[in-house]
Amino acid sequence: MKRDIKAIVKQMTLEEKAGMCSGEDFWHLKSVERLGIPSVMVSDGPHGLRKQDQEADHLGANDSIKAVCFPTACATACSFDRDLLYKLGETLGDECQAQNLSVILGPAVNIKRSPLCGRNFEYFSEDPYLASEMAGAHIKGVQSKNIGTSIKHFAANNQEYRRMSCSSEIDERTFREIYLGAFETAIKEGKPDTVMCSYNKINGEFSSENHKLLTEILRDEWGFEGYVMSDWGAVNERVKGLKAGLDLEMPGSGGYTDAEIVSAVKDGTLEESVLDTAVERILNIIFKYTDNRQEGRFDLEADHQIAKKIAEESMVLLKNDGILPLKAGEQKIAFIGKFAEKPRFQGGGSSHINSFKVESALDAVKAYTEVAYAQGYDVKEDKIDEAMLKEAVETAKNADVAVIFAGLPDAFESEGYDREHMGMPDCQNYLIQEILKVQKSVVVVLHNGSPVEMPWADDVSAILEAYLCGQAVGAAEADILFGKVNPSGKLAETIPYHLEDNPSYLNFPGDGQKVEYKEGVFVGYRYYDMKKMPVRYPFGYGLSYTTFEYSDLQLSKEKIKDTETLQVSVKVKNTGKMAGKEVVQLYVSDKTNAVMRPVNELKNFVKVELQPQEEKTVTMELNKRSFAWYNTKVNDWYAGSGTYEILIGSSSRDIRLTKTVELESTMKIPMEIHTNTTISELMENEKAKEVMKDLVDQMMANIGGGEEGSAASEAISQEMMIKMMENSPLRALRSFAGISTEEVQELIKKLKEAVK
Repeated sequence: MKRDIKAIVKQMTLEEKAGMCSGEDFWHLKSVERLGIPSVMVSDGPHGLRKQDQEADHLGANDSIKAVCFPTACATACSFDRDLLYKLGETLGDECQAQNLSVILGPAVNIKRSPLCGRNFEYFSEDPYLASEMAGAHIKGVQSKNIGTSIKHFAANNQEYRRMSCSSEIDERTFREIYLGAFETAIKEGKPDTVMCSYNKINGEFSSENHKLLTEILRDEWGFEGYVMSDWGAVNERVKGLKAGLDLEMPGSGGYTDAEIVSAVKDGTLEESVLDTAVERILNIIFKYTDNRQEGRFDLEADHQIAKKIAEESMVLLKNDGILPLKAGEQKIAFIGKFAEKPRFQGGGSSHINSFKVESALDAVKAYTEVAYAQGYDVKEDKIDEAMLKEAVETAKNADVAVIFAGLPDAFESEGYDREHMGMPDCQNYLIQEILKVQKSVVVVLHNGSPVEMPWADDVSAILEAYLCGQAVGAAEADILFGKVNPSGKLAETIPYHLEDNPSYLNFPGDGQKVEYKEGVFVGYRYYDMKKMPVRYPFGYGLSYTTFEYSDLQLSKEKIKDTETLQVSVKVKNTGKMAGKEVVQLYVSDKTNAVMRPVNELKNFVKVELQPQEEKTVTMELNKRSFAWYNTKVNDWYAGSGTYEILIGSSSRDIRLTKTVELESTMKIPMEIHTNTTISELMENEKAKEVMKDLVDQMMANIGGGEEGSAASEAISQEMMIKMMENSPLRALRSFAGISTEEVQELIKKLKEAVK
């Protein structure tokens, strides 16, 4: 059925149109029965349905329906598997159809700027390319079932502290490359039905009122066609927001802001056409859903198995001295730690799922062998319980292997507040250290939504990072620990040794009014690698029970223009004895020196499955954006002419193969020439260099020192003369080339003409 949306809007009263621009309650949009406009429901996600049938709330205090909790984004990003995220999206889409939900609120793609952000567990990565690729696949999967998504939180919402009022102070290049970068490809290619704007200000202006963000970038540049909704309670000035491009306010505001819209139209401060456009956008998505209803499927048990599969693909093996996989029936195994019995598998706040069941490792291990169990610690408070500790140490001592399930309790990380430090509870660290005194074979399994410091990492035999892997976490852990599943996850974020190592450490979370992003584009591995700083585990890192060999890196061309694409292929072989999956990572390193850039940046990846001794060729593509940075002189993406290195690796710090490509830029950057333009800047331009040749020779002669062997020649070296000349501005020609101010101005005109 093809609806004439404009005709419907023309039939609406001013009050009805204003009413469509805010929620009826916490989760429903308003209806207009006389025009056949139904009320539709949205629901929290992004890793499961938090549909509330009874009294609604924002942060999950009231019960929602029984549902399936899938692994959170901090885990799924580690799969580096677009197809897996598409499958997750499809499954969520089916569940939404079955529950008559029009839009699921997610995915969340905000950059992990600091390990302390309380909501990091909902976010994918410190890397914008990976975050956007994962989000795009998730969106496509959900919307293949005719369910809308709401990519969030747009933009630069990287902390919980004062999130509703604090201003994120970011320079344009950093904003484009890192914080908008996580959204851009997901929106352009995934085409989400809605975008959720964030609470915070950006450079002093609320996201909900930011015309450049919501209209100029989102719609005019990126081609977004859906509607923009506010985060719950993010609206500051409703009419200003509507003009900026904020279509829907959520939740409802008791009719107060609807009345403000009506008044603004009546007094002429808001053009009614702006309101009409917002209503059209909202109705387009409402009718897209209602006019194309599909039969939904909500099979709890089947979806639990999908959650288990996703968890298996997402966990990261950080360390293994050969102790894993465990040998069922051949070893006396002890499971220690409360998370073995009652795992932490999701975060707190608006994404909290009322899981219909939770599978613990202690339950799942029964399929393999009998284990001894001791609780070891409690999560209610960070306090050593001597009786629990003694029991745990004794249990570990009497075993061949002790598997300790540890991590962050709910109280340590949640929506609404940030973490205070990067440590695990002291009682858990103490437990691990005490067990190490009596048992050398120790495996640690971590349950956490963001990195933790690991003071015991060098002493334990193995570490499995399970993150927050959903309600089937225990079954997935058991299958990996006993080798039924070969771990294949790779870290989507760097794990530093200490919080103080993080690039945002001195500027997080700000003073409550502002938070300055002074680290610029050097976020995560971009910073650690540039500083050559040791880290506990690097971005892209993850072990397997088998080994992989890379060979035969091939580029489709040795030279390309920035308008062309480059095909990159490489052979990968499983050289071990167990089937496994490897994430082949492609990084690009800019050698042009056109601007300061990270050492390398992730620009593509492929996850490949290989049987023992099997070899496959994987192919990836690079385009202009793979080489480009955001040039604020032209307000566009620019890849300078010169050499770029193509790096293939198993992590950001495990580069196996490299080749170079020469790129020719077709974009001309206008050269600014004025009295303070330096000689070195001019000499980089061939046409300007020709104009400057004689004057440079004259400057060198005038700057030169005394005769060879004299005191002057010792004080003024040739190298010093060259550097002084290169760093001199054009105005220095008056002193060192003997020309007047008028002649300098004439030279500037001549140079400008030459470089046109």
